[in-house]
Amino acid sequence: MIVSKFGGTSVGTFEAMQRSANIVAADSDRQLIVISATSGTTNDLVALSANNIDSTQREELLGNIEKRHIDIIEQCKEQDKLRDIFYKEFSALREHLDFVGRDKRWKDQLFAFGELMSTKIFVEVLKEVGVDVEWLDARSVMKTDSTFGNADPILASIKKKADKNIQKGKTYLTQGFIGSDVFGNTTTLGRGGSDFSASLFAEAIGAETLEIWTDVAGVYTTDPRIVPEAFPIQEISFDEAAELSVFGGKVLHPATLKPAIRGGVNVRVASSTHPDLPGTYVVKVADNKPPIRAISLRKDQTLLTVNSLEMLHQHGFLAHLFKTLAEHKISVDLVSTSEVSVALTLDTAVNAANKVELTDDIIEELERFAEVIVEDGLALIALIGNNLQKTSGIGGPLFTALETYNVRLICHGASPNNLCFLVDHEQSEDVVRMLHKKFITE
Repeated sequence: MIVSKFGGTSVGTFEAMQRSANIVAADSDRQLIVISATSGTTNDLVALSANNIDSTQREELLGNIEKRHIDIIEQCKEQDKLRDIFYKEFSALREHLDFVGRDKRWKDQLFAFGELMSTKIFVEVLKEVGVDVEWLDARSVMKTDSTFGNADPILASIKKKADKNIQKGKTYLTQGFIGSDVFGNTTTLGRGGSDFSASLFAEAIGAETLEIWTDVAGVYTTDPRIVPEAFPIQEISFDEAAELSVFGGKVLHPATLKPAIRGGVNVRVASSTHPDLPGTYVVKVADNKPPIRAISLRKDQTLLTVNSLEMLHQHGFLAHLFKTLAEHKISVDLVSTSEVSVALTLDTAVNAANKVELTDDIIEELERFAEVIVEDGLALIALIGNNLQKTSGIGGPLFTALETYNVRLICHGASPNNLCFLVDHEQSEDVVRMLHKKFITE
């Protein structure tokens, strides 16, 4: 079985839906189809959740959502049927917006409308191209805890529900991003959670392959918007792809690969607009293992430096520091230490998968036992490859290439698959272009 996930741009228009439907129809092994909300819809729903939104803004956003879906419906053969289905959902959306208690549970139910509307349209588009498909409510399978906004999946329950609700030999269409808790409340897996959902589905049903259909032709050596010479990678290992997704690669959601690795599911990333291109295969062991495969960039990073003479030849300081950060749910990326200081990088980007908010309360608590320095406006660059901690001749050329740039922190040796460092935000894209030209060739 193949699980095929289509992102928002792959179902954002009638033409995009048709292309994606033809991809599904081309291989009968594509038996579980997972799709996102139509492109732009989730952003509109998030905007609708704001407490300070006025009636004019609300109607404008609702108008965007309505037009986006009606434009697709009007090109479908079953447009009368679909119009009735859509306006039933749309009416429920309006009623939900009138509800007074706008908590996280309310928001998750609001955000779910995007996927529910897109799948109820796409199921008819699939039928138009000859796919015998059944609509499946993801919430009947994707069981999670009650952490609204960023729910954790309950793997045993998902497996049990998948065995009950998904029969081999049949084709199903379902939603990414959404699930439900033990009380039946709608939950979401966080922004970018559709890939994660698809991977969890693939693990649960024992799929051979998970396909991620997107608007790019695979995983690139770096962001082609920064480096036009960047090119798609034909094959990459799970370990490399995991590092790349965590350190800024935007094609794969950071959590996507975990279920696939656990379930032994191969992953393919391909373009729904150019399905004839090979895309990128993510496999357990890649045949080609270059020292540097790709370069990632993550902007809007913060460097937190904690200085204290209490660190000098003393035990327990680091435990105290990380206990304090953990209590405030602060996720740390890179760590560098000296005799009397610790430097930590925090992902403070607005669209970060695990966005960190370094509040005044946290800083005040840290200042009770150490001097604290916070530096913003930094960018994290990661070289992703193989056996970097054992490969001779990487460090010298790299540091020579960086001699004209101010490098704030370096992290090397903890992983065989990455070498990371911080530079000023303004210089980051120049650094990526220079390193790609120097270290990566097609």
